[in-house]
Amino acid sequence: MKKIVVFGGGTGLSCVLSGLKLFPLDVTTVIAVSDNGSSTGVLKEELNIPAVGDIGKVLLSMANVDSDFVDLLGYRFSKEGSLHNHPVRNIMLAALIDTKGSLTEATKYMAKILNVKGTVLPLTEEKVELVGEGDDGSFFGEECVSANIKDIKRLYYDHDVHICPEVKDRIAEADLIIFSPGSLYTSVLPHLLAKEVVDALRVTKAPIMYISNLVTQPGETDGYNVEDHIDVLNHYLGDRKIDVVIANNGVVDERIRRKYLDMEGKEIVSLEGVNDTKVIADDIFSIEDEKIRHDALKTAYLVFSYMMK
Repeated sequence: MKKIVVFGGGTGLSCVLSGLKLFPLDVTTVIAVSDNGSSTGVLKEELNIPAVGDIGKVLLSMANVDSDFVDLLGYRFSKEGSLHNHPVRNIMLAALIDTKGSLTEATKYMAKILNVKGTVLPLTEEKVELVGEGDDGSFFGEECVSANIKDIKRLYYDHDVHICPEVKDRIAEADLIIFSPGSLYTSVLPHLLAKEVVDALRVTKAPIMYISNLVTQPGETDGYNVEDHIDVLNHYLGDRKIDVVIANNGVVDERIRRKYLDMEGKEIVSLEGVNDTKVIADDIFSIEDEKIRHDALKTAYLVFSYMMK
């Protein structure tokens, strides 16, 4: 069975994984743990643990259990008090870190409970923070970095990060490496801020694929086309480069486009201008509740077809 390692975080990653699990592939998903927003940030500081939010989201997206149980783990406490805004999945992962001894083991145990197909791994066991270096000082923490990305010249972690040994092993064994859609600077690039990841990618024989975002992210990627996303990834990859990109060439209804632009400041990511990277272009979006999303099945099929050639 072909082996894939997927790096990412957030909604875009969850969508891609929900499609990949339908194919005969051995998928390992690596999640960055530098988030510091909302419930994740509170637990991170109070319990001195890595960020668990994106790991919880990914596990639920890959779950093969009763939908009521998935809904329960996704439930977020709404009443005021110490549990306000905490989803059950985050509380559960925090408890499992205590009882199992590490985030890696906590993730594996929760994956077993949810009957997840494939492997989910945290990038590191360490509590880490994103730092953005600007001309006028530094911006500390993922939320602050995201809000000020236009003023940031360099991204790094607050200390040298050692990645989980199993992540290195999975990269070495992979037949394909994928960078998923998601927040470019705060969900995808954090993986490439770990020197050990970049070093492992430098020597792997596996091609590196990027599944492009469908829309820009206000404050982070305003005006970016597919090539701009690739250029940023290539800069942080160093000696290695993106070998192939899957991108959307479908036409989004003008009403939806206008709604995204007027209400959220988001634009459709243009495919024009890609030069040195192999492009697999197709109509890979779907509209769900007036929201533009990757079509999970179509996108995963393109990944599977590429690997089978």
